[in-house]
Amino acid sequence: MSYQQIDNFVRDLSPEVHATVYDGAKSTSEKRDEVIVGDFDDRLFQLRTLAGQIKQHTLEHLDQYFAQAVDKLEANGAHVHFAKDGGEANEIIYQIMEAAQAKSLVKAKSMATEEIGLLPYLEARGIECVETDLGEFIVQIDNDKPSHIVKPIIHKNRRGIGRSFEREKIGPYSEDPETLTMMARAYLRKKYLSADAGMTGANFVSAESGRLVVVTNEGNARFSLAATRLHIAVVGIEKLIPTDRDLAVMLSLLPRSATGQRLSVYTQFLSGPKADGQPDGPEAMHVVFLDNGRSRILADEFKEILRCCRCGACLNVCPVYRQASGHAYRTVYPGPVGSILSPLLAGDGFGALSDLPKACSLCGACTEVCPVRVPLADMLVKLRDKAKREGHAKAMAGTPSMKPYATLASSPGTWRTALWAGGVMNMTPEPMMKILPAASAWLSSRRLPRWRGGQFRRWMANRVPPPSAGERNKEEVPS
Repeated sequence: MSYQQIDNFVRDLSPEVHATVYDGAKSTSEKRDEVIVGDFDDRLFQLRTLAGQIKQHTLEHLDQYFAQAVDKLEANGAHVHFAKDGGEANEIIYQIMEAAQAKSLVKAKSMATEEIGLLPYLEARGIECVETDLGEFIVQIDNDKPSHIVKPIIHKNRRGIGRSFEREKIGPYSEDPETLTMMARAYLRKKYLSADAGMTGANFVSAESGRLVVVTNEGNARFSLAATRLHIAVVGIEKLIPTDRDLAVMLSLLPRSATGQRLSVYTQFLSGPKADGQPDGPEAMHVVFLDNGRSRILADEFKEILRCCRCGACLNVCPVYRQASGHAYRTVYPGPVGSILSPLLAGDGFGALSDLPKACSLCGACTEVCPVRVPLADMLVKLRDKAKREGHAKAMAGTPSMKPYATLASSPGTWRTALWAGGVMNMTPEPMMKILPAASAWLSSRRLPRWRGGQFRRWMANRVPPPSAGERNKEEVPS
């Protein structure tokens, strides 16, 4: 988005929504820091490095692990499908439902199905679809969109949810979270028991055993499969990992990064359909592996983004996301990861989303919290360059050129003088600055912070004595 677009979006946010998003993201990020740093301390960097290496190794050998996973899944009794794009995935799923004469679907949370627009597709063909994750359920009844990868209703509060439940006759108005949860539980229980099919995504797929790993906190994925006769899983091809042992690393980092929990309430390992002798569970299991642009990303310089395990930690720590909320990003994937992934998944539509990498302060906090060490900040800079090279980047009207800054920054003497004189801006009223056309356009969507620079060299000079001539000569002579 352009600076003007995001500024307008933030201005239109109600104070209530802004406070809800900011507080929700900030508190989750603080909880994550407390738990993950407290548990791993100086081992955290090594653990994140290992997780990134596991994911990167899988991506480098994806053809091998994909073939292995397909063989194991089929040996476990699952039917495996491959969809090159969202349209093909939707059609495959509809055909599976048709063949099984399934007319109703209960669905656990899945970003991949949001990505391909599955629910509107199925509903238009007469299939009843119910989101069973509490947040996704509220989004569905409000005809809304998720605004966070992990917490889809981070932009809502209990008062709004109470009004939605009252409107949909799910229960009388209440602001009590426990009461609202019990209302949803009573409503959804009937849907679980009457549905023909259940759907999940997968957080990981082990190529070694063919097991799908589904991590939830509400148990809705388990309920979606217990009474239904058909299980359909929609999984991005990047969710593969080589072995079951690798899960020990990934499952140590995912819940801590996502919600600040040491372990999610439910961690399910799905090997296939109901086996002989099992009293409950689906009689058939179909796994739809989704490409939808991932192979294209895998072949270019941005393939590291496919390491992402959708924990949402980068969203929670991002100062832009906290101010703008997920809906400002215009796509299924918001925040820093969405600013990279969404334009890349768009393929030929890259230009329409090429402004998303500009929705970033380049503070680097997202890179620091990523559990698989995706170099998010570096990739955002590279995507800005890609947009510029391909002619998509357009400066705001009146935005001054960066060439004067380049000249200033490359001349130490001029730079020191500018730092010394920078304090003058604190004494210059903003209306006076707007006299210049370039400054007026720039300030129409930005606010200048108070100048606090110019003290570093003085601090450094007083703190660290300069080396003696002998020490300098010693440093220059290799041992």
